[in-house]
Amino acid sequence: MSRLGKKPVAIPEKVTISVADRVINVEGPLGKLTYEHRPEVTVTVNSDANEVVVSANSETRDAKSFHGLTRALVANMMEGVSKGYEKRLEIVGVGYLAAIAGDVLQMRVGYANEIHKKIPADLTVTCPDQTHILVKGINKQRVGQFAAECRSARKPEPYKGKGVRYQGEQVKLKPGKAASK
Repeated sequence: MSRLGKKPVAIPEKVTISVADRVINVEGPLGKLTYEHRPEVTVTVNSDANEVVVSANSETRDAKSFHGLTRALVANMMEGVSKGYEKRLEIVGVGYLAAIAGDVLQMRVGYANEIHKKIPADLTVTCPDQTHILVKGINKQRVGQFAAECRSARKPEPYKGKGVRYQGEQVKLKPGKAASK
């Protein structure tokens, strides 16, 4: 049994959840999310205690792993529709900048051409200034994936630290040639 999977998930205020034929629907003030869970687990809504309980159908290795995974995904869905998720990116480098044009994120990060990333419809991407990008949404996986794609346009390099990084990310700088003497 998964230790994480055993813990029931509390349902926040203004969030409704329904389970029918392995499909979990979570609806809240920020939107609606749907997930079809694996047949190795069972998801039940306990409306008396205002919580969701996930249980494994057997003691196999797969059932145990899907038990904890399903519980974590349900908890993430509840947090997403009630509070939402956000990732902040910062761009470091002379002449490096980002801007939004319609539904496209434009990034100038040291290449000959600008990099254009189409913004998914379910995400809100803003640039408070030219060196910061803010990605918001209700789906934790989609927010993290888009932020990772933006970061992969130019990962922070280890000598000067130039590139796109998560806000607060520490980049370990290597000493250059001159420092090695």
